[in-house]
Amino acid sequence: MGALGIVRIVTLSLSLLFSIIVLGLSAHLISLTLEYFNLYFVFCALGVATAVLTFFTIPVMLIVDTMRQGAFTSMVVVELPWLFVLWILWVATGALTANADVFYFPEGCIYINDITQQACQEFKAIEAFAFLNFILLMIYTIAILVCAIVSATRGNDVWLGSVKTMDLGRNNGTAAQPPVSQYGGSAVSSPPPQGPPHPTGTPHSAQV
Repeated sequence: MGALGIVRIVTLSLSLLFSIIVLGLSAHLISLTLEYFNLYFVFCALGVATAVLTFFTIPVMLIVDTMRQGAFTSMVVVELPWLFVLWILWVATGALTANADVFYFPEGCIYINDITQQACQEFKAIEAFAFLNFILLMIYTIAILVCAIVSATRGNDVWLGSVKTMDLGRNNGTAAQPPVSQYGGSAVSSPPPQGPPHPTGTPHSAQV
């Protein structure tokens, strides 16, 4: 496994961890608001949905890629669009949470009531981890896209392969052609000049 494979495992594992945190916080905030106010926030529902999608798809991408070589879930052409969708959902979750935080808690978390203080802190935690997931997946997706394009321009078939098998140093392009002379055709070096042929046989003495 190359460096890109290690980066892939670390990035997706961190994204999975952040998703679990957002899932727990959003679910708790929904339960809290339903219990006391009989309502729930839109960003909490979006956070739960995005976290569930991330939670059920990223482990599949990691586990299947480890157990089976060439699975379609590990192909670059499949992984890149799906991760693009995920980080769009995460940035939407973060943006909606930030908007709600500014509206309901404009002065920050300075409340005496424990429930209100806890809700304020959960707002900020969901916002932080949603944006962290967005930044993490966006940087990873752009980096893999650039690496795939560079590798493809070198003649490598990367789109149907896995990120862990991507090799930027390999070049499968056509071999270099011999130089062409100014008269057309390939320039072929002429053989070195040969001296006069050596006589063979037994030398005869000169007659008087």
